[in-house]
Amino acid sequence: MMPLRRLALACLLLLTLPATAQVGEHRSEFAMGASAGYVLSNVGFISRIPQSLHGGLTGGLTMRYTSEKYFSSICAVVGEVNYVQAGWKESILDREDQPVINQLTGVAEAYQRNINYLQVPVFARLGWGRERSGFQFFFQAGPQFGIFLSESSSFNFDLDQPNLSSRVSVVSSNYVDSDGNQIGSDIYHKPTEHKFDYGITAGIGLEYSHPRLGHFLLDGSYYYGLADLYGNSKRDYFSRSNVGNIVVKLTYLRDIRKTINPKIK
Repeated sequence: MMPLRRLALACLLLLTLPATAQVGEHRSEFAMGASAGYVLSNVGFISRIPQSLHGGLTGGLTMRYTSEKYFSSICAVVGEVNYVQAGWKESILDREDQPVINQLTGVAEAYQRNINYLQVPVFARLGWGRERSGFQFFFQAGPQFGIFLSESSSFNFDLDQPNLSSRVSVVSSNYVDSDGNQIGSDIYHKPTEHKFDYGITAGIGLEYSHPRLGHFLLDGSYYYGLADLYGNSKRDYFSRSNVGNIVVKLTYLRDIRKTINPKIK
């Protein structure tokens, strides 16, 4: 946990940089716009459930306040409010790492949990390059908060009678050992228990600015959740069930307020 705590501390320090540093060139610029992109998600289950990446869409509102240029670094705070289609997609494999075939349909068994969130990341951003006309590379990091909205499942087998005999992982309470003790968790029927999510996100991107047309951004980021979807006490089956997201999105921003300074390029 120590590396995560250090990363969280670094993000907090980055957030305070634009507000505390006073030796750079002053800016007071506000831009606002919208974004849309694609999300690849999984859930860090322990006990482990084999997964492939779950794909979904994201879109929302973006706001940016630029406070100053500190040496060559352009300092800003970015806030977003996004609708995100996250979740997890189980890889149902046998002990030879081959797909488990449904005995009735003859196709590989599949299960996917779709979890919709309202996510609010708050980034401290450092950029290098042109501000008004041209390209700028940027790095941003900070905390992210998520509010559970809804969930659904898609599958192609009987959830009440899954074929468990060939699977690597056991995820149904129907499976018991020779003494009659339950092994595994009835994850297919288990709803998300914790509705509030939080964690750390960071990413890089490229921005193109035009004096009249505005700002066009392409960025990629990774989110590591610090909360769990399900209980993680000694009585619970999963000791961890945190969400992870890879996000790639396009953003368009228009300037609402600009600093009057002919030196800004």
